[in-house]
Amino acid sequence: MDALGVAVVSLGVLWGLLGFIRNIAQRPIDDSYKAFRDQIIRALLLGLEILVASDIIRTVAINPTLMSVAILGAIITLRCFLSWSLTLEMTGRWPWQTAEK
Repeated sequence: MDALGVAVVSLGVLWGLLGFIRNIAQRPIDDSYKAFRDQIIRALLLGLEILVASDIIRTVAINPTLMSVAILGAIITLRCFLSWSLTLEMTGRWPWQTAEK
């Protein structure tokens, strides 16, 4: 599962880079850059979700001690904060805020 999370991030960045190169000739550089940045953020968010699932499975299935559950809680808290920060970077608002009309 960890390898899958890393692969998702790596392939997402590669896909975004290829799209950036393709779009740079067709669109203004600012639009191409924003699309590239959004693709990287989406890849990071998906990769983080897979890595969180991997940590949960590893903790529950392999080593369910009180210490491992506490470490898992800290890891998930940090990854949630990172996900929220990435969402704020991409959309300009926190996940719980309503979209501007």
